[in-house]
Amino acid sequence: MVMLLSELFRWWYGAGWRSQAKSIAIRIEGTIDYFSMDILLKTLFSPYRQISAGRVDGSLEVQLRAFIDKLFSRFIGAGIRTVILFIGVFGILLQFIGSFLFLVGWFILPFVPVVGLVLSLGGVTF
Repeated sequence: MVMLLSELFRWWYGAGWRSQAKSIAIRIEGTIDYFSMDILLKTLFSPYRQISAGRVDGSLEVQLRAFIDKLFSRFIGAGIRTVILFIGVFGILLQFIGSFLFLVGWFILPFVPVVGLVLSLGGVTF
């Protein structure tokens, strides 16, 4: 029985801990990939869903209108991408906090029955 408990603790604080940390890292990487943070930053001021963003030939009025359209499209794109970046950073931050709390819980969980036993023997009731 003692051997079984010592092996359980060895796994819990060794391979089990590493496995949980690796799982958390994979989930956080998946969230970063889901929001495509690097691509959003690279294309922050790219036109937003504008099919024709190339060179426009024509009169000065046509070129000015195309320039204003492209500029407006870039501002819309920057605004939407910035909002998505903030949502992504907020989500990743929440995931970090939740993961940290999970790992703290993983560390403490084996001691909960011992603490409960000591408290009950001490006369503490809830």
